[in-house]
Amino acid sequence: MARGHLLVMLLLLTACTAEPAAEEPPPPAPTLSFTAPTLVGKVVPPQDVITVVRDVIDARTVEFVDGTRVQIALLAEPKECFAKASLDFARTTLLATSVRYTVLTVGEVNLELEDGTDYAVLAVQQGALRPEGVDGGPLIAAQEEAKVGKRGLWGPPCEGSDTSKPVPTTTTPPPPTMTTTPPPPPPPPPARACSVSYRVTGQWQGGFQASVTVRNTGSEKVNGWSLLWAFSNGESVREAWDASARQYGSYVSATNTSYNRQIAAGGSVQFGFNGNSRGTHRPPTAFAFNNVKCAVE
Repeated sequence: MARGHLLVMLLLLTACTAEPAAEEPPPPAPTLSFTAPTLVGKVVPPQDVITVVRDVIDARTVEFVDGTRVQIALLAEPKECFAKASLDFARTTLLATSVRYTVLTVGEVNLELEDGTDYAVLAVQQGALRPEGVDGGPLIAAQEEAKVGKRGLWGPPCEGSDTSKPVPTTTTPPPPTMTTTPPPPPPPPPARACSVSYRVTGQWQGGFQASVTVRNTGSEKVNGWSLLWAFSNGESVREAWDASARQYGSYVSATNTSYNRQIAAGGSVQFGFNGNSRGTHRPPTAFAFNNVKCAVE
């Protein structure tokens, strides 16, 4: 009996003195990787976009066919002396013309003609505008060229000034006129230099075919041409022959091929195309040929 008590006591003593089982170490904390935040809403300005100039506000401000109005960068505001001539230059150069633009800031762009000519450099080179915000480079070289050639605002009556030079007056009164013949009537407005015949030669569900004839009614040969018109019922050009066609929204620009770029005075050129339509095709009612509005046959 005493031996049994002793054995129990030894077992209890061993259990009390035994080292507790080692606890498992806690799992390591997860490593967090940090990535710098990005601008999710970052907007990249449009680059090298092709469009058509719908309106010219002044020599450095234009409106595209989608209604966007922009200012051409690095050009100074046209002043009083040459404002009208500058506007005439811009309209002749840009109105109803295909252009490329790159946005620099909101409302401000670089503008190129379809052949790659920089409009700002061309305008300064012809004396239509001054450069602004530059002290070297192509714009300053173009301005020096205009000054030397006395082009545009560098010639009379502006002579490089913002206002026209005063015209000297004479103290001698002009002799009285004794004639009673009425002055001749003003000359008639110049005839349009082009006419366009647009004929629908076929029409089917969802499509149509058209033939276009452009006549040079001017007195000089045309060397290179572009015809611009707008559709009014959602039509689009699918393929063209004897012309290269591009479409920007509702506006279509058809340009010459390598073999029909010249049109003699009194001559004509013809091209055709297939188009898509949502319903009945409505022929265009207005055309511009090399930026000149044409008569419609």
